[in-house]
Amino acid sequence: MTRSTALSGIEDHERLHTPLRGRDFLSMRDLTRQEVLDLFDRARHMKAEPLKYSTALTGQTLAMIFEKPSLRTRVSFDVGMTQLGGHALELSGSIGLGTRESLSDVAHNLERMVQAIMVRTFAHESLERLAEYASVPVINGLTDFSHPCQALADYLTMLELKGRLDGLEVAYVGDGNNVAHSLMFGAALLGCHLRVGTPEGYAPNERVTAWVREHAPATGATLTVTHAPDDAVAGADVVYTDVWASMGQEDEAVERRRVFVPFQVNERLLGRAHPDAVFMHCLPAHRGDEVTDAVIDSDRSVVFHQAENRLHVEKALLFAIMK
Repeated sequence: MTRSTALSGIEDHERLHTPLRGRDFLSMRDLTRQEVLDLFDRARHMKAEPLKYSTALTGQTLAMIFEKPSLRTRVSFDVGMTQLGGHALELSGSIGLGTRESLSDVAHNLERMVQAIMVRTFAHESLERLAEYASVPVINGLTDFSHPCQALADYLTMLELKGRLDGLEVAYVGDGNNVAHSLMFGAALLGCHLRVGTPEGYAPNERVTAWVREHAPATGATLTVTHAPDDAVAGADVVYTDVWASMGQEDEAVERRRVFVPFQVNERLLGRAHPDAVFMHCLPAHRGDEVTDAVIDSDRSVVFHQAENRLHVEKALLFAIMK
């Protein structure tokens, strides 16, 4: 960790200001290590003294486009903008990205009326094209490829609970999906030792794995991809899982449930981790599938701590991009 500065208030924003103003945030790859750490400093300060930022984004509006259901993304961005003195405008999938109106027309309309756009959609390419056309910043609220705001909240939570990120042993077991991808990018940036355990045929995207292996040496991070859940979890400081069938994969749910049974995080598997390991899940959880009640309801579970940190880290991100 290179810094953990405690700031005295919003007047210090230039001193801690990262060069994110006006930039898109589509992936963890869009940030440097120092930019992530600065966001964490800002988020922790906002969490401790939220009233000091209550007028930071007065007069600014965030458009929120939802093509997938949402609880944490919807609430955290809406509440975050309100707590920063701005306004969030919810737009459902009925606007028809690329169907009712072209992506370029949506982008050019919104850029005339709002100061930033958050998108929760399926195809990552749609997000990239919207960002290409829009002159205001675009934020990834989730795509099938990545979930970077979740990863920011996850690593902030690990930092708060474990006191460090460098050398932290993190295990992810389950599907090599968008959450896994963002955790992998984050591990490479932040110096974590990440072990990803998936069934054969469900490993993370090979391009993600290649990028992480290329960039991990710069921070001392390591990545292990295995098909043995016990090996992934052994000695871990953090054990993380996600749903076995993501939104849009409902027709695969029965087959995935059969294949993923050995990767369920239960008391036996969690027992392979370090004795003070914590359990994490991005939620929503399918109890009885990827995790048992005994684990997610235990004292080792920090899933609601993670959920709360979506609010704080997204406020830091909005401030950095829109201030």
